[in-house]
Amino acid sequence: MKVVCLPQLIMEPELLKVSTQSAFSFSVRHDREPNINSRWHFHPEVELIYLHRGSGMQFIGDSIKRFSAGDIILIGSNLPHYFKFDKEKPSQEINDNPYSTVIHFYEDFWSKTFLSLPENAIIKRALEKAKRGILISAKKEPIISNLIKQLSVSEGHSRIVLLMEILALIGSTNSGKLLVSLGFKYNFEEADKYRINLIYEYSFTHFREKISLEKIAQIANLAPNSFCRYFKAKTRKTYFQFVNEIRVSHACKLLIEDEISIKQLCYESGFNNFSSFHAVFKQITGKTPLAYKQHFIPNSNLES
Repeated sequence: MKVVCLPQLIMEPELLKVSTQSAFSFSVRHDREPNINSRWHFHPEVELIYLHRGSGMQFIGDSIKRFSAGDIILIGSNLPHYFKFDKEKPSQEINDNPYSTVIHFYEDFWSKTFLSLPENAIIKRALEKAKRGILISAKKEPIISNLIKQLSVSEGHSRIVLLMEILALIGSTNSGKLLVSLGFKYNFEEADKYRINLIYEYSFTHFREKISLEKIAQIANLAPNSFCRYFKAKTRKTYFQFVNEIRVSHACKLLIEDEISIKQLCYESGFNNFSSFHAVFKQITGKTPLAYKQHFIPNSNLES
């Protein structure tokens, strides 16, 4: 068998070192460019991200779904994640607003006994839930989004107070959605480094095409049978389930943003027949394409 040399890209999540300033106990930054950390990575810090503009696909643990402006996500320590922004359409407008506000902090930065205090049980609950990733809508929780905006420009002790208030609200809200399957665990083996990102990047680029098992196995430098076992062990799903989730995610984007027929949706999302498209779409989203579109755009119609 011909040995394929792997380029120096990522396939197992990359350990990302988060930069901090010595004057602060945790970091807050504005990302003004999309896809700054567009790779499968993890870090020991908890991440709180507020997406102000843009849309795309997010991968958190074994969860794949679309994100859009107004999403707030709390990601637990060492939980692998990946945000892939859509390519923006050319625009004459100049927008100085950041794509996202990103906050990183260690769970115990305020001391190891802090979370054990009875008054902080609700904050501890939020951090426990964050191990599975929590998605919150700024529209449903405007207080949280406003507090994040305040935190991003605050100094001194108010930074810590605001972070406590944000986490307490996340811990108490009933609108938050857990993203990752119960019991999901990722095995960070050094020998796997580079593989998952190679698979992800190839899949993002070619999901509209027919991807053969032989080709993706070659990308991962594995025999086809070994690749199937490897991918299932790492993601708890088959590779073609993974690709279909990417395709359905793209179809959701087209349903909301473009006035095109189901036939066009089917082919532009990488499916090759209507029945397969409908079945997979409903299995993943719980809705038919038309019901999904009408959920976001009432009174809309979609021709076949």
